[in-house]
Amino acid sequence: MESTDVLMGPLLLSRGVVDRSAALRNDENWLRRVWADDATRVLLVHEGETLIRSSGAEASLTLMSPAEAPEGPRYLLGVDAAGVPYFAVKAPLTAGSRAGDPMGLRRAGALLDDRDAGLFVYAVALEAWHAGHEHCPRCGSRTDVAASGHMRICPKDGSQHFPRVDPAVIMLVRDEADRILLARGPQWPEGRMSVLAGFVEPGESLEQAVLREVLEEVGVVAAAPRYMGSQPWPFPRSLMVGFFAQALSTDLRPDADEIAEARWWSRDELSAAVRSGELGLPPQVSIARRLIETWYGSLIETD
Repeated sequence: MESTDVLMGPLLLSRGVVDRSAALRNDENWLRRVWADDATRVLLVHEGETLIRSSGAEASLTLMSPAEAPEGPRYLLGVDAAGVPYFAVKAPLTAGSRAGDPMGLRRAGALLDDRDAGLFVYAVALEAWHAGHEHCPRCGSRTDVAASGHMRICPKDGSQHFPRVDPAVIMLVRDEADRILLARGPQWPEGRMSVLAGFVEPGESLEQAVLREVLEEVGVVAAAPRYMGSQPWPFPRSLMVGFFAQALSTDLRPDADEIAEARWWSRDELSAAVRSGELGLPPQVSIARRLIETWYGSLIETD
């Protein structure tokens, strides 16, 4: 990043502080012992949601002891600095005043502290991977869960399968006048825009993907991609890798299948459009919002 690009706030889904404790995932004696310990903390996860207790601008995970947790697939999330183990259990959620209410990451991610945000992202990502990888890709047999939820093994051919992450680039493109390029997908409502993004293709570097996606989606030739940061985006299994890039051309030729509209924005134009409600920005939990605010130079207040 250039010295003028000071990251505005944390990447909210990249704040995990609990050690993942990979060496303990196959330690059956340790797993049995901590599962019998009331000090162990468990969160429930179901279809990308967990129970959240919220009050105003703050929220926390609903954590319980193993004895309070229902039956379900169990994933080890790690052990914190105080020696407290954390697990996720895939099970239906029941809302209640003490238990909290079901929420997803898009709603709760910005309200949680570092520990809770990291645990929630981790649990959602593991649940999503298991939901889509119950069968062996080689022979079609149903696989068994192993390594405390971090592996699946085919009982027929013995093959091992690990959680998959799909890398995607997301980039803020600037022109010589320091305007930024925002675009809207065909499925989005009018007025909602974001930066460009796309999946990395086989045999392609992250930097190559940035330049290719910009050219394919809006017909702009870009150069000098510079890494900003990354964060998980488990919807269902992406890793978003953020870049800044410099536009060498400004004529926009949007791909109609991918882009409904695209335009260049100055800071004054963007600020006025946000204030008037003409423009809706990506949510606070997204890396797209951090890219935009870093270029803007401050956090942007939205409803």
